Amino acid sequence: MDFFGHQDAARRKTIVLIAYFIGAVILIIAVIYAAAILIFSYLQTQSIGEPGAPAALWNPEVFGWVVVISLAVIVGGSLFKMAGLRGGGRVVAESLGATLVNPGTRDPDERRLLNVVEEMSIASGTAVPPVYLLRDEAGINAFAAGYSPNDAVVAVTRGTLRTLSRDELQGVMAHEFSHILNGDMRLNIRLMGVLHGILLIGLLGRGVFRSARFSGRSRSGSRGGGAPIILLALALLIIGYIGVFFGNLIKAAVSRQREFLADAAAVQFTRNPSGIAGALRKIGGLGAGSGLQASRAEQASHLFFADGLAAPFMRLLATHPPLDERIRRIDPSWDGDYPPVQIEMTPSSEQGKDETAAFAGASGIRPAKSVPGAVSSFRLAPEEAVARAGTPMAVHMAYARDLVSELPPVVNQAAREPFGARAVAYALLLSRDKDVRQRQVARLTAHADPGVLKELQRIYKPVAGLTPQARLPVVDISLPALRALSDRQYEAFRENLDHLTMVDRELSPFELALRHMFRRHLDPQFFGAERVAAQYYALHRLASECALLLSALARVGHASPAEVAEAFLAGMAYLEIKQKPSLVPATETGLAAVDRVLDKLVQVSPRLKRQLIAACTASIARDGQVTVEEAEILRAVADSLEVPMPPFVVGESAHLGPGSGGAEGHGRDVFKR
Repeated sequence: MDFFGHQDAARRKTIVLIAYFIGAVILIIAVIYAAAILIFSYLQTQSIGEPGAPAALWNPEVFGWVVVISLAVIVGGSLFKMAGLRGGGRVVAESLGATLVNPGTRDPDERRLLNVVEEMSIASGTAVPPVYLLRDEAGINAFAAGYSPNDAVVAVTRGTLRTLSRDELQGVMAHEFSHILNGDMRLNIRLMGVLHGILLIGLLGRGVFRSARFSGRSRSGSRGGGAPIILLALALLIIGYIGVFFGNLIKAAVSRQREFLADAAAVQFTRNPSGIAGALRKIGGLGAGSGLQASRAEQASHLFFADGLAAPFMRLLATHPPLDERIRRIDPSWDGDYPPVQIEMTPSSEQGKDETAAFAGASGIRPAKSVPGAVSSFRLAPEEAVARAGTPMAVHMAYARDLVSELPPVVNQAAREPFGARAVAYALLLSRDKDVRQRQVARLTAHADPGVLKELQRIYKPVAGLTPQARLPVVDISLPALRALSDRQYEAFRENLDHLTMVDRELSPFELALRHMFRRHLDPQFFGAERVAAQYYALHRLASECALLLSALARVGHASPAEVAEAFLAGMAYLEIKQKPSLVPATETGLAAVDRVLDKLVQVSPRLKRQLIAACTASIARDGQVTVEEAEILRAVADSLEVPMPPFVVGESAHLGPGSGGAEGHGRDVFKR
């Protein structure tokens, strides 16, 4: 799967969507104009009291008013809806009646769902998204919504939890994560906003029609006075349904093929075709199927895992391919049978209970273990880094599940509630140097919440004992709990984090990675950061920014000036910049400067992000070895560019294997304050 190619394809689909939308608007305006001419002709006849010559087919004044009013309604309605959707996936989920699942839940089914989502996130290199549950929906369905992985949410119905096995649930979630990774979500949520303007004409016609009927009944002594208004309302109502038709046609054209791609990606991700195929078969065997009862389900029908509405009378308008076709593409040997499925409305599966018990732990204390598949250092070619971006595989899934299961239960549990999640972050940043750590603890004693300090004392040793590969995944797991903080709590938490990393005036690769994770995934929620869109389609306009980033990365793991220069040039060779800039001095590549250029470089097109990932990899890996810390900073930079990078695991490449022990200390503290 080509992540950057899919991102480009999603962007092109947006252009196609706009073209469809313009075509639908032109047709709607033409129909409204024809209706206006008929009404105008009718009014002329009524005014002279006898039939006359019909109105001219072309009336520039009427046409002008039709265009202005129609565009005002359609464009205004679309802009209004898109403004309402600025909150991203959370707004969509809540509009459908979904409620947030508590990250620390002990409900067996909910715990199983959260575990699956966490494993998917770690395996794919994305932040763990908030998980929602449509508690009143008995059908089997799910969706992912948002503009980017930063504001994505995933949601499932109660029927999904009660009927699917873990493997089947994993298949459904892998399908939804493919939408997150491929840029489908952004297109889907834009589709909701754009089409609302077309549908608004029908809603307006319905309102005018009802008002005209009421007005006609209330008037006395007038004949036919309300007829023109009723005719106008009927025309708007009919035109509105034309808008509905074209809206559904556009959704079908944009959505259907992507469902096949997401199914295929889910099989690649899990290497378990029976999981997603089993979920689809259960939809066919369940009385409720995949239908949703939510009043706004029609608006979001193209988001769902399967058809959320009754099958349309024309398959042309269906947003999803037929179930049997999807199943046969995954399992060609399927016999066509849908075994009857009964939904269990009471908790819960034994498998879910086992996962909850493992989450709680017996004593709550267990030393961290080395996870199978973890690597200490490895070789990585720039082309390999580009190919693996946004392309998780089954080996990553197995690694993520092993990693989560081997976390000390006390850490696993603490990371899923607000007090413990803050304590985990603080514990990860406490220095091994006694003097530095004392200053850090003094800061926390003066400024941190007493409850957080108590948690910190309880979990410090287990967190300090985590393997290097487990540290960032624990931060990932803590993100949903940290999203539950109040604005004041988050501001204090952020200030404490900044202070903990500033005590020794240097920033390690891990500290930089952790800082960027919180900044990218939490700041938008609490500070309302502007959403990023592609604004640059050539790198020559950003040559100085590219030079600064590569200069900073060239100093990661390279000591001598000659090695740094070689690493810088190795990275610049992958960028399409005619006049190559020079290496930026170390005094100008501090943390603030790196932050600033990443904020700008995230605005480049997917094709240019491909070049940037290759260039960053070439700079970091110039000496032939990438350590765990260097891999962390590479993944942090990729995350800042909104490029999800799966963890580096033995077995995914011939180059990934146990490295030399001497490479462990390779990632030095290079980002001076």
